[in-house]
Amino acid sequence: MASCVVCGNEYDKSFEVLPAGGGEALVFDSFECAIHRLAPTCGHCECRIIGHGVEVAERLYCCANCAREAEHTNAPRDRVDEVASSVTPAAPV
Repeated sequence: MASCVVCGNEYDKSFEVLPAGGGEALVFDSFECAIHRLAPTCGHCECRIIGHGVEVAERLYCCANCAREAEHTNAPRDRVDEVASSVTPAAPV
């Protein structure tokens, strides 16, 4: 059994994550601990970014709203805004 690098729990179903670019494998007992250790933090609200996030001026944000708030700009937009405006309503059945 391996011990989780975050919480130290010894678990028979632990798993390893190999960092991109090399380095030692990290052992985790849960995705929660892996996210806690590996996921970047939003530059505005400090939550863990577990989705695609938004990058502005080499800073990472969890969403376009946080990017706009932190960068004081209206430029970052979530992709959903673009998709919603390009969708044609379905014809009535």
